[in-house]
Amino acid sequence: MLKKATSDSYRLLLAPATSITRTEIERITKIISDHPFPNHPIQPTLAKHVPLSSLSPPLVSEVLGRLFAAHSNGLKALEFFKYSLKTPESSPPTSDSFEKTLHILARMRYFDQAWALMAEMRKEYPFLLTSKSMSILLCKVAKFGSYEETLSAFKRMEKEIFRKKFGVDEFNVLLRAFCTEREMKEARSVFEKLHSRFNPDVKTMNILLLGFKEAGDVTATELFYHEMVKRGFEPNSVTYGVRIDGFCKKRNFGEALRLFEEMGRGKVEVTLQIVTTLIHGAGVVRNKMKARQLFDEIPERGLRHDCGAYNALMSTLMRCGDVSGAMVLMKEMEEKGVEPDSVTFHSVFIGMMKSKEFGFDGVCELYQKMKGRSLVPKTPTVVMLMKLFCQNGEVNLGLDLWKYMLEKGYCPHGHALELLTTALCARRRADDAFECSRQTVERGRCVSEPVLRMLETSLSSKGELEKLEELKSKMQKLHSFLPPPGTQLI
Repeated sequence: MLKKATSDSYRLLLAPATSITRTEIERITKIISDHPFPNHPIQPTLAKHVPLSSLSPPLVSEVLGRLFAAHSNGLKALEFFKYSLKTPESSPPTSDSFEKTLHILARMRYFDQAWALMAEMRKEYPFLLTSKSMSILLCKVAKFGSYEETLSAFKRMEKEIFRKKFGVDEFNVLLRAFCTEREMKEARSVFEKLHSRFNPDVKTMNILLLGFKEAGDVTATELFYHEMVKRGFEPNSVTYGVRIDGFCKKRNFGEALRLFEEMGRGKVEVTLQIVTTLIHGAGVVRNKMKARQLFDEIPERGLRHDCGAYNALMSTLMRCGDVSGAMVLMKEMEEKGVEPDSVTFHSVFIGMMKSKEFGFDGVCELYQKMKGRSLVPKTPTVVMLMKLFCQNGEVNLGLDLWKYMLEKGYCPHGHALELLTTALCARRRADDAFECSRQTVERGRCVSEPVLRMLETSLSSKGELEKLEELKSKMQKLHSFLPPPGTQLI
């Protein structure tokens, strides 16, 4: 839970929208996702269906958020962002839109385009260059590149992109890039090598502390905590939150509670994220009474229940086998105006699947409820539901889920396609399997070898191998637009 609390500023979340705006967001997202890429340029299509006068900066940001969550092709997102730049100067792009575009590109390893976009923004909209945009690109370089390449990227940003002398804030971004990838040996090396130049602050130490915790090494986390104190840094609520989360994940709930009590004695601010972390920790050790107590005490601490707190208690109840209690809690949540999110539904789906009381029928009912709310599930939920539907002989439900995702402008994960294709081909529905694969490729995503093999077997029995050749031809063209395996990172 603390990981979310300490990295929210580096994540791309779609803000709530009104129903009217949501309809327009979904319409534009679908236009972009459905566009046959890369066979035809996308900007003429946008000009025809999405007038520049209709594009407000918040709307652009919302659409890019949907494209990010939908794992849309990075070049499509880039073209949409560039199209939005044609709006009047009175409506400059927002940093959020730029950051989302940059993240989509870097995630797909379009590093040449990402660096070029950074350089263009430096020239046209320098105010968009923030530590967050720097972090987005640097984290992906650290993910896909080497230690040396990450340091070179840091230097390039200082000299060519930001063109200013970096300080502790940028140093923290560099450390976060290594810590996010759990490369703690490299993070420690950078710290020892550069700390004298950048004069670390308590945020620096908390980033490293979080890195050790995320690497799953409680001993290293505690050793670094003592080093932090020895260096003269005062622990704050983030420091305690990281340590509490580390102990919770290792099932040492007693030590986590001890630290929580220590916070109270030391008058360190107790945040909602820390209480939520403890509720999760209570669930890990199956202590639902303590979880409920912590949840009920939230208002007494001057805090308000949010979706995360409800999700934590719901997850605890599920772990303890109390599915009915979790359903009651979900109803209470809705009555109090706290909107369930994709995590809420994922937790309840898992609980129902394990429950004899609700089982498959309960999952189907909740699935329809989720659709009624126009809520789009995250990838793990989509794969889980697709597997459940297909294994229970309900391939039509699997196809319904696939179509629902496409209607919302999303292209489901490749694993979901493999599950659906397997089920469809097993039932001699090669045409439906081919159509799903074609939709995937036309949205800028390649299909896997297992899918191609299944299609080959099914289509050959019908004498329709020309369809497979058509699909392979589209994939070959798509490959020419995808970054090669040896893409330069800097």
